[in-house]
Amino acid sequence: MMTGMNTETCAPSEAAALREIFASHPDAAPPAGWEAVRSFEAEHGIVLPEPYRTCVAEISDGLRAGPPDYGLLPLAQTPSDWGDGRAERLLAQPFPLMETWQWEGGEEDEGREELSDEEFETRVEAVYDHGSLLLGTDGCGMYWHLITTGPQRGHVWLIDEFGAIPFGTRPGTPVMPGTPGFAGWVAHWAEGRSWFADD
Repeated sequence: MMTGMNTETCAPSEAAALREIFASHPDAAPPAGWEAVRSFEAEHGIVLPEPYRTCVAEISDGLRAGPPDYGLLPLAQTPSDWGDGRAERLLAQPFPLMETWQWEGGEEDEGREELSDEEFETRVEAVYDHGSLLLGTDGCGMYWHLITTGPQRGHVWLIDEFGAIPFGTRPGTPVMPGTPGFAGWVAHWAEGRSWFADD
């Protein structure tokens, strides 16, 4: 469910907020430039959602300080703990979820009993590898994804060995409150706030 988020144009207020946050960190990587962004998009058959697109092209293409804990990755990079031999990431393939899916433990262990082991693995692989760009990791297999394709385009999700949770306050997401989208996620981190409501 989209919440009125504009993923097609970068709002001046979001660009200004991102510039201020990245400018306060001397280790922020320089922007990649529009040529690099358009080349990446052509290679993957997508258009990156705003304001991430403008941030990478004009403001900064990565930040060691975060977010997340191990830094905001430059465009097209994967975390060092992502592992070799994984399935090809298909950014143009729609991200398959609309709401939280906790596939291991807890009360929300949804749908696993209805799937064969092969169907379950295929669905989990799609969550990890379809329609999203890796933003970085908090370690221990906790990866932050920016959704590039599908109804969740522009939203940021945390995906780990237990499940997938969207960041931002909207129906069905009380676990990680905040302003949805890349700019809201970065601002939440810059304010030093916990990702989770119960921390």
